[in-house]
Amino acid sequence: MSADSGTPSGGRVLSKGRMEGFSDGVFGFAITLLVVDIALHPPGNALHQALDAWPAYLAYFTSFLTIGGAWLLHTALTDQLARIDQIFLRLNLFLLLVVVLLPFPTRLMAEALNDSSRERVYVTMYGLTLLAIRLLGSALDGYARYGHLYASAGEGEELQIKQRKFLPVVLGYVIALVIGLLAPPVAAALYAALAVYLVVPFREVARVLIRRHSSRQ
Repeated sequence: MSADSGTPSGGRVLSKGRMEGFSDGVFGFAITLLVVDIALHPPGNALHQALDAWPAYLAYFTSFLTIGGAWLLHTALTDQLARIDQIFLRLNLFLLLVVVLLPFPTRLMAEALNDSSRERVYVTMYGLTLLAIRLLGSALDGYARYGHLYASAGEGEELQIKQRKFLPVVLGYVIALVIGLLAPPVAAALYAALAVYLVVPFREVARVLIRRHSSRQ
C-alpha cells in the first residue's frame, strides 16, 4: 500500500490508482447487475410479454445512463486529482454504496409501474436514490476543491461539463420527486430524460455540428 505525496506522515492512504481501480470495478458491477432483473412474464404470447416488459426497459435505460453519468463525473474528477486523503476516500465509499444499491430500487420501480398500489412508494424511492448519487458525486468535487486536491493545472473539460449540469439535474430530480407523488409514470419518464441530459454533452455536440456545417460552406 503506497501513500500519496502530500499525505501527512502519520497517515497512510491508498494510492489514487488503487482507488480508481476499485471504483471502476464497483461501477462496472453495479451497471452489470441492472440487466439481471429484465425478464418476461406470462400470460400472453411472446410479443405481448415483450411489450408488457416496458417498465423494465425504461428502468434499465434510466439506471444504466445514471450510473454511466456518475462514472463519467467520477472519471473526470479523479483524472484531475493531484492526491487523495482519508476524507475523500470515505466520501468515495459512500458514493459507491449508493451506486451499487441502485439495481434494487430499479427492480422495484420496474415492478411497481405495473401495479398502481405500489408505484408511488417505489418510484419515490428510486428518485431519492438517483438524487443521492448526484449529490454525493458533487460532494466529492466540492471536497476536492476545499481540500486543494486538484492538480494546479486546473480542471478538464469533462469535469466542467458535469459541474455546469449539477444544478439543473438536482432541480429536475426534486421536481420529479414531487410529480411522482401524484403521477409516478410521469416522474419515471422525467428520470429517463434527466439521465440522457447527464450523459449527452449537448453543447459540445452542437459545437461539433456547427463546425462541421461551417467547414462544408
